[in-house]
Amino acid sequence: MSDVIEVAKQPQAVTVYDSAAFCVTNGANMGDPLSFADELQPDDIYTLDAEARRTRLLLRPVKDRQFLIDAQSEAGTPTHRVILDSALTFMSPDGSTTEVLVLVEVDSAGDVEAVYALPLAPMVRRGDYTLVGVDRENAPLKLAQVACVSFTRGTMITVASGAQVPIEELEVGDRVLTRDDGPQEVRWIGQTTVRAVGALAPIVISAGTLNNAGDLVVSPDHRLFIYQRQDHLGAGRSELLVKARHLVNEDSVYQMQGGYVDYFQLIFDDHQIIYAEGIAAESLLVDTRTRDALPRELSKSLADKLRRHNPSALRDYEVTERLLNRPDAAAVLRKSSTG
Repeated sequence: MSDVIEVAKQPQAVTVYDSAAFCVTNGANMGDPLSFADELQPDDIYTLDAEARRTRLLLRPVKDRQFLIDAQSEAGTPTHRVILDSALTFMSPDGSTTEVLVLVEVDSAGDVEAVYALPLAPMVRRGDYTLVGVDRENAPLKLAQVACVSFTRGTMITVASGAQVPIEELEVGDRVLTRDDGPQEVRWIGQTTVRAVGALAPIVISAGTLNNAGDLVVSPDHRLFIYQRQDHLGAGRSELLVKARHLVNEDSVYQMQGGYVDYFQLIFDDHQIIYAEGIAAESLLVDTRTRDALPRELSKSLADKLRRHNPSALRDYEVTERLLNRPDAAAVLRKSSTG
């Protein structure tokens, strides 16, 4: 499928630790920082530095497992390549496990410039973590799961008849109401169950916050469609796409950490805006960031249809995090949408 998917125009934001903040304190590589898979030794014990600070790395996918650092990235050097090296599993003294993705920055000559750790769950400063697993093969899937926009079990989706159906009851071929193209058939439904921690913990948008009928619980990067009757936000346009995580205010919008969450993804012939809990939200956009989450056995006919997924089609609608960096962002959007 790699020859039919357009490169994503929007960078993917991940928050990472520099490898120097995560060093071996007991084991074969004593004193060494986290490195790429070939240099790692199972059973080494790593400790996260007491002063460790995560920084934002903005990545633009260019091909399988490779990215370019965006000009607006806080970490790394713009235009340098970043290679997704591996997915590591660490065990804490209490027996719990944490997955960490290893990202390697290389310069124009191909020399390693930096190594970054992307934890998929919160990590404790000064905490000890024993390396128990190194997985090169499934690292793209882990990163794709972070990028995928997903609804959670129980989310009510509006179908062609106007009725609302729990997402887990939808089937391939069912017709769902879309904002721009009317009723459209579901081509694929994905389902994953993951730990609701860190980058994979869902965002809860409480009932009524954005005029939604019930609590809308979605993955952090899920974009909601807002039509502004008045531009109280100052976005300069009436139609907006807003990431759920940018609306967190720890009151009406919050991240639900702990336990496990069932995520569902919907794919149509085109990237669509559908209705969940009565408000507009996007379906899964298939691009270089998310395609690794799709099963390899997808039929050729479906792959051909996905040519019509255009990552740049809605690029200008997305609101920047800077504009939403205010505690009343959700309230302002609700006011803007009602006039």
